[in-house]
Amino acid sequence: MANPVLNDKFSEQERVLQGEPMTVNGTLQVTAFLGALLFAAAAFTWSRFTLGYTDLAMTLTGAGLILGFILGLVIAFTRMKALIPVYAVCEGMFLGGVSATFEASMPGIVSQAVAGTFAALFSMLILYRANVIRCTDKFRSVIFITTASIAVVYLVNFIGSFFGLHVPLINSSSTAGIVVTAVIVVIAALNLIIDFDFIERGAQNMLPKDMEWYGAFGLMVTIVWLYLEILRLLAKLQSRR
Repeated sequence: MANPVLNDKFSEQERVLQGEPMTVNGTLQVTAFLGALLFAAAAFTWSRFTLGYTDLAMTLTGAGLILGFILGLVIAFTRMKALIPVYAVCEGMFLGGVSATFEASMPGIVSQAVAGTFAALFSMLILYRANVIRCTDKFRSVIFITTASIAVVYLVNFIGSFFGLHVPLINSSSTAGIVVTAVIVVIAALNLIIDFDFIERGAQNMLPKDMEWYGAFGLMVTIVWLYLEILRLLAKLQSRR
């Protein structure tokens, strides 16, 4: 879901007085490393589906979802760097299973979702660098409140599903349901602006080197959420054909 881990509270006490500080390039390198772990885990889970080991694949997908959620919360509140690669692997297991399931019923949808995710990522980066979208305090507040609201709705929908109840429009392929999902995609993409700002200002404020992992983790949380929402949007659009 939404990125809950980044904030703009850069204190003087966090600045590096000795040693190497956080850099933008260093954060990108960590992000690439985590992306490689995620891709490898996703490919493995996907391959279990294609080879017919459906039970194993479903187990990996479920384990990835549960462990990834728990680890995400632990990392967000404790900044335990050692758990971040494990989180990337768990997210990969989950995404691999979900993607394989969608691809089986709608061939080609995963490549479209991946392309859409990268398109949104680079579009937000360009808009951020060009100062078209500025990460002001008001912008952060609005995106945070909106993202938190979406998270609550998804949580209610998840709990309700155990009792046969669902939040209207979340799973609907109606025009209104598609519009709602499209809006959520936009909100997820705008969270990238906050991620970029955190990474850039973290480097400017000379935060500790370990904060590169924290910035990369936050960016990965947003990208995973964005990919899943684009996948859901494409699935809804294709179901209307």
